[in-house]
Amino acid sequence: MLHHALIMLLAGIGIPVLAALNAALGRSIGSPAVAATVLFVVAFATAASVAMLTNPQATAKLATAPKHLLFAGVLIAFYVLSITWIAPTMGVGNAVFFVLLGQLISAAAIDHFALFSAQPTPLSWTRAAGIALMATGVFVTQKA
Repeated sequence: MLHHALIMLLAGIGIPVLAALNAALGRSIGSPAVAATVLFVVAFATAASVAMLTNPQATAKLATAPKHLLFAGVLIAFYVLSITWIAPTMGVGNAVFFVLLGQLISAAAIDHFALFSAQPTPLSWTRAAGIALMATGVFVTQKA
């Protein structure tokens, strides 16, 4: 379990780095959309390589997967396009603050209602207070 937490911590560290790098690329070339496209090409090549190395048979199952699950691709495109476009004017920290706040709200709802086959985790008062404390902490770090 500790290695999973470490991997997710590193993924979290990567989100603002991704935002800063891609926003800088968008500014450098004059197009957030082209910068996002380049990011997706590199991400696709990386993910495809890992998929082929770890589980190439899974590709055959794509045809039978529920089509609504592919909406995740639209969501990641929305995230990358919006952070690439907005971070240069709002600041990476402020942009990621709102992303994190949205993640806290969405994750709590997904867990509480066990959406998308998630492990059910009811939103108790204690958990809600913890999420509020996290949100407050993120807010305070942006004001300091």
